[in-house]
Amino acid sequence: MANLKLGKLPDRSPAKITITVGAELNRALHDYASLYRQTYGESESVAELIPFMLEAFLGSDRGFAKARRDGLPDAGL
Repeated sequence: MANLKLGKLPDRSPAKITITVGAELNRALHDYASLYRQTYGESESVAELIPFMLEAFLGSDRGFAKARRDGLPDAGL
């Protein structure tokens, strides 16, 4: 086996997740999409924005990052 500098790439398969949100969160998400459009001049749907919102949220949660580094128990996924 070759000793490559680049390791095996991680799984990049997208996963579709369906969620139900309350009316207030739905309004807030659409307001965010509207503000995004006003700010950047590009229209993105709520569905397109949510993965990036979640990524930013998880990336800023220090407790979550520490728990992942320390090793989380199997979540059964």
